[in-house]
Amino acid sequence: MAGEALTRPHVRTGWLLSCGRLSYREAWALQRALVAARQADRIEDTLILVEHPPVITIGRAGRPANVLVSRSLLAARGIDVYEIERGGDVTYHGPGQLVGYPILNLRALDEDVVRYIRLLEAALINALGTYGIVAHRLRGYPGVWVGEAKIAAIGVAVKRKVTMHGFALNVAPHLDDFTLINPCGLGKPVTSMARLLGRPVSVEEVAPTVVRALSALLAVEFAPMPVESIRSRIGEAASSGWGEGIGPATARTSQEIANEGGTR
Repeated sequence: MAGEALTRPHVRTGWLLSCGRLSYREAWALQRALVAARQADRIEDTLILVEHPPVITIGRAGRPANVLVSRSLLAARGIDVYEIERGGDVTYHGPGQLVGYPILNLRALDEDVVRYIRLLEAALINALGTYGIVAHRLRGYPGVWVGEAKIAAIGVAVKRKVTMHGFALNVAPHLDDFTLINPCGLGKPVTSMARLLGRPVSVEEVAPTVVRALSALLAVEFAPMPVESIRSRIGEAASSGWGEGIGPATARTSQEIANEGGTR
């Protein structure tokens, strides 16, 4: 028994921020504020959970050609496009998708980014398994798959040993919206929990299962923390951009590009 106890990972305490529906710009600002605070050891490891209004993001390896409609048409539909610092190509986010942004000090995983991504994949595979969905990795393609269809996208960034961005699990999104892009540049189909289960399923139902799976594999016990409490924890200056929707200089939305006459 003593030997078994010695092999158990040390479980750290973390924060869980359940933000509900939040614009991508605000969530991105929130991530950056929390990354800076985590780098300075002012906060614990944190998991942000959100649903986004329809939005398309392009990662560092992304090709604009994988956005299959013009930016002006997307702007007319109220869909923004962001070029961001995560890995990967093009991803769609929208209602019915559970998006998670872990803000973690990667030193707990020996600064091993590949190991971290594999743990995110494994946690989502385990969470899906509780619903009877047999998911798996697909060699050479990050994310989680059911057969040949992608059910969860993963793309991360690491800033001074602290992670940001994360995963997007298709719970019950409108799958037709994925036809706006070539998801992750792979030319492969996407699926959802609702489609596979043949019944309605909500993000609110699935979120606790995903949190438990992440806690088990990351060895972090995520305790709920009200978003309103964060400003006082990390300082007003660090969090001042959340409600203002101020992104970095590289963030350009489809509406802004359309206003310039561009159709990238």
